[in-house]
Amino acid sequence: MDTERLFGLGLEPVLTTSELAEYLGVHVQAIYDLRTDGRGPSGIRVGREIRYRVSDVRRWLDGLHEPESSLSGRGGER
Repeated sequence: MDTERLFGLGLEPVLTTSELAEYLGVHVQAIYDLRTDGRGPSGIRVGREIRYRVSDVRRWLDGLHEPESSLSGRGGER
């Protein structure tokens, strides 16, 4: 089913664990580890598989941003 048709049905795309790992540039095991630790994006169980709504992944990524003040304070610069 193509993405355009999903939007027409009011559904948003979902990612598999492999697709999410590829997008983030990490190993699939890293996604499983994050979920086990309670630090990963929320997922939807579909049978034996986990799927991730794009909106949930975006929200999770937004929550990972470091404050700018912590970035400028690295390396002893003031």
